[in-house]
Amino acid sequence: MQQLNRVNFNKSRYTTKIMQFGEGNFLRAFVDWQIDILNETTDLNAGIAIIRPIDYDALPLLNVQDGLYTTIIRGLNEQGEAVADTRIISSVNEEIPIYKDFAKYMALAESADLKIIFSNTTEAGIEYIELDKLTDTPAKAFPAKLTQWLHHRFEFFNGSTESGVVIIPCELIDYNGEKLKEIVLQYCALWQLSDNFVSWLTNANYFCSTLVDRIVTGFPRDEHQQLQEEFNYLDNFMVTAEHFHLFVIQGPKHLAKLLHLDESALNIVIVDDISPYKQRKVAILNGAHTALVPLAYMSNIDAVGEALTTPLFEQYLESLIFNEIIPTLDLPKNELQAFANDVLNRFRNPYIHHLLMAISLNSMAKFKTRLLPQLLKFVDSQNTVPTMMALAIAGQILFFKGERNAEKIDLSDSDQWLALFDELWTGYNNKVIGVNELVEGVLGASWHWEQNLNEISGLTEQVSIHLKAMLKQGVSNVLTQALKGK
Repeated sequence: MQQLNRVNFNKSRYTTKIMQFGEGNFLRAFVDWQIDILNETTDLNAGIAIIRPIDYDALPLLNVQDGLYTTIIRGLNEQGEAVADTRIISSVNEEIPIYKDFAKYMALAESADLKIIFSNTTEAGIEYIELDKLTDTPAKAFPAKLTQWLHHRFEFFNGSTESGVVIIPCELIDYNGEKLKEIVLQYCALWQLSDNFVSWLTNANYFCSTLVDRIVTGFPRDEHQQLQEEFNYLDNFMVTAEHFHLFVIQGPKHLAKLLHLDESALNIVIVDDISPYKQRKVAILNGAHTALVPLAYMSNIDAVGEALTTPLFEQYLESLIFNEIIPTLDLPKNELQAFANDVLNRFRNPYIHHLLMAISLNSMAKFKTRLLPQLLKFVDSQNTVPTMMALAIAGQILFFKGERNAEKIDLSDSDQWLALFDELWTGYNNKVIGVNELVEGVLGASWHWEQNLNEISGLTEQVSIHLKAMLKQGVSNVLTQALKGK
C-alpha cells in the first residue's frame, strides 16, 4: 500500500491564510475538516499552518504525510439514517514545532494573507505565567506566545488596521475569546508594551468567543489496519468523529464573508451573543445526559446508546426535552426542536459507546448547572413542578445509595456530597429517618444549591413520592406509570 502524502496523492495546496495552535484530534476533525470542505465548495482557498504549542517529540509531525490525513465521519444524519463519510483532508499545509523552529512561527506574522487564528490548547492552555518574557523563544503559556506573535506583526506592518486578525479559540471554557484577550492584555502590561500596540490589539483584532460541538472519537486504534486496507493506503493520522457538528462564533459580521459562509451549508453560525446557544446546549444536550444517567443506570442499562434503543427511555427523554426543557429556553421553538432531534440522533449513534458511569462523574455539580436553572424557570412560568425533572432527582438520590442489584456502585463526587449521602442513606437504612427526611436533606444542601430547594412548592413532596415508589417497584416501573399520565 502507498503512504498517504502529496507525492502519491494529487491533492490541492492552498495559500496559508490560517494559523492554528494545536494539532490534536478535535481541531483536525472539526476546524480543519470544515476548512477543507469550504476550500472544496467555495473560493476560500485557505491553507492552515498548524503550530505544535508544546515541546514534545512523542508523536511525529503531520509533515511526514505532507499535512494529509483521513477523517471518518460516522453516525446518524438529520433523517436518522446511518452515514459514514470519508475524506482526505488537504487544508493543512504544514505543522511547525514552535520550540524547534520559533523563527518560522514568527515569520508567519509577516504574511498579509494570514487573517484567522484558531486554537485548542485545552482548558489549561489559556493561562497566565508571570515568568514568561517577550524575549523567550518561545514563551511558555499559549497567550504569551500569541502576544509575541501579535507584537511582531504590529511592528512589521507598522500598526496598520488591515493587519489585524480574527482570533477564534476553541478551548472549552466560558467566553474563551474574552478570557484569552484578558490574558494577552496582562502580558502587554507585564512586558510594558506600548500604548499604540495595545490600541492596535484592541481595535484592529477580534477575539471571538465560541461554542464548539462535535464528539471526536479520535484515532481508530482497533480499526486502523482494517481501514487502511479498505482505503488502500497507509495513514497514521486518521481521525474519527460523529456526523453532527456545530460551530457558533461570537464575532464580527465580516467573518462570514472572510470564510465564504454564504456559499456553504456547514453548521457555522456567526452571532452577536453566544449565550442563548450555550444555554441550549447545556440545557438540552447536557441536561438530558445528566437526567438520563441515574434513571437508566438504575434500570440496569450501562450506555447512552443502549438506553435509546429502549422505548421507555426514548419516551422519557422526549418528554423531558420537549415538554419541560424547551419551554424554558429563549431561542425560536423550531430551532430548539431541530436541535433536540439532532441530540436524540446523536445519543442513538451506534459508533459511539458512551458509558453512563463516565457521565456520572461529579454529577451533583452537573445537576446544579444543567437542570436546576430549567427547573426553576419551569416552576416560575408554569407554577408546577416538572415531573420528568423530579423523577431525575429521585433517581439521582437513589443512585447515591451506592447499590445496583446488591452490587456496590463506584460513586464519584465531592467529599462533602459523598459524606452527606452516606449519612442520609445510613440513617434511612437504620430507620432513623424516612424517605421524606432523606429528600429534605439533599434538597436542603444550600451550600451546594445556593438556596434551599425544599422551599420550592411541591418539589420535596414529588421527589419523595417518586423515590418511595422506586425503592418498592424499581425505576422502570415508576417511569412507565409516570409517562402513562402524560
